[in-house]
Amino acid sequence: MTIVKGIDVDPETRCAHYHSEIDRIAIKFYCCGVYYPCYECHEAVGCGRPAVWPKGEFGQQAVLCGTCRHELTVREYLDCASVCPNCSAPFNPGCSLHKHLYFEV
Repeated sequence: MTIVKGIDVDPETRCAHYHSEIDRIAIKFYCCGVYYPCYECHEAVGCGRPAVWPKGEFGQQAVLCGTCRHELTVREYLDCASVCPNCSAPFNPGCSLHKHLYFEV
């Protein structure tokens, strides 16, 4: 099972910062290769040297669906229209407001 670090992380990867029904992804941070539910969790308990995924690495698995535990590539995640391509669980579309904190845009 993929480990997701953070603050008060539940089984579907919700955390103390983002915990609505549709907050169900975790992102593997490029800088440390560890999954966190959000940038705030990484800032609080992460590696201390945040770095975004470069466009040349968008083929790498870096997003975890908290419902089915399917790992999506960055490209799959950015193109999925906020729905898991494996189990159809909805993701929070508001996460796109923060994509610059995770991915080169």
